[in-house]
Amino acid sequence: MRTSIIKFIDNPVQFKQQVLAWAQQFREVIFLDSNDYPQQYSSYDCILAVDAFTSIQTDFHNAFEDLKQYHQINSDWLFGYLSYDLKNDLEDLNSNNFDGLHFPDLFFFQPKKLFLLKGNQLEIQYLNMCDDEVEEDFEEISVQCSDLSESELPKHFSDQSSEIEVKPRIIKENYFEKVTTILEHIHRGDIYEANFCMEFFAANAVINPLEKFLKLNEISKSPQAVFLKNNTQFLLSASPERYLKKEGELLISQPIKGTAKRFLDPIEDEYSKNQLALDPKERSENIMVSDLVRNDLSRTAQKGSVKVTELCAIYSFEQVHQMISTITSNLDCQHSVVDAIKTTFPMGSMTGTPKVSVMKIIEKLEETKRGLYSGAVGYFTPKGDFDFNVVIRSILYNQENKYVSFSVGSAITSLSIPEKEYEECLLKAKAMHEVLR
Repeated sequence: MRTSIIKFIDNPVQFKQQVLAWAQQFREVIFLDSNDYPQQYSSYDCILAVDAFTSIQTDFHNAFEDLKQYHQINSDWLFGYLSYDLKNDLEDLNSNNFDGLHFPDLFFFQPKKLFLLKGNQLEIQYLNMCDDEVEEDFEEISVQCSDLSESELPKHFSDQSSEIEVKPRIIKENYFEKVTTILEHIHRGDIYEANFCMEFFAANAVINPLEKFLKLNEISKSPQAVFLKNNTQFLLSASPERYLKKEGELLISQPIKGTAKRFLDPIEDEYSKNQLALDPKERSENIMVSDLVRNDLSRTAQKGSVKVTELCAIYSFEQVHQMISTITSNLDCQHSVVDAIKTTFPMGSMTGTPKVSVMKIIEKLEETKRGLYSGAVGYFTPKGDFDFNVVIRSILYNQENKYVSFSVGSAITSLSIPEKEYEECLLKAKAMHEVLR
């Protein structure tokens, strides 16, 4: 049981930074920030969950069944992630590529302390075992440094990063060869579309995760941003993409396929946006993935309830314009909330179509285990609702072995030109490169 207390916050933007700074003392932290991006399906502006009372951490073997049992036993708020490699629990697949991060395949925890911010109203929910700490904690949060910009960071948050040399795991010439191989598969009719990814990494890297997240979040201002800490493992995410959300019986998926550069000049920027909307290659990418998502949702949907409510709409973010579709369904009551995730995972925007055939091909061509990249981070509510993002535009860091990594990808279709796909990857990598420099 939880004690719930309402507070009113004078400066929500300042409070977000204060509460995130305060959270660094805990072993488990998940901070979710919508960055006030205007979106239809938003429950909160910001959520912070810290300090595990219970948790589950496992590899892919029987992972979804383990998660289902954990969810049934703990009918409370649960926060965590699903890594891409849970695909191996669903199909006869494997993940044998190099892994420099060594994150668990699945991690969820039941937080002792929870903060839910909407507008200027803050709901604080503490487990009854620690509800006597609410006022003391709130006072401690309130006196945190209100400006966490780089020049003003408190000493213990200042950037102690080493000089980092970020390298690509796949050099440009090899990338072209691999994309050409995918195109051969497409022209043979083995697959129709494949999301092919490559890693950028730095070994012997020392970074301050909080400082790097604040920088990344500031230049990206994405609606699905995440700071995640699991002891010495960190995710710093500026994701713009929602994987799947449940509100009552309604399921909402919003795959992104289609990316265009932003420009400072308003006329040039509008032209880039319009070109994206009209681009036949980008539209075909998006429509194929939307059709895959429709098919995935239909596996747990009430008959006739799957709908495409928005197709190939253009949304603008700080760094890029994106083409996004919205597909909804009503969950059939015979299926559990975990079933709704299991039957749609991994998300179509990060795999391709047909899904299983694509996953086998990209596993052979990619050189890094994806792990949490192209997985999902989010939460379950006590009422059985949930909301998960897609882990893209994200930096992953293992503090213990000093390994920092980020990956980017693009959708390869019959209309793809390898050089342009490579340019799209570099465009997506720009923010992470900037932050780590």
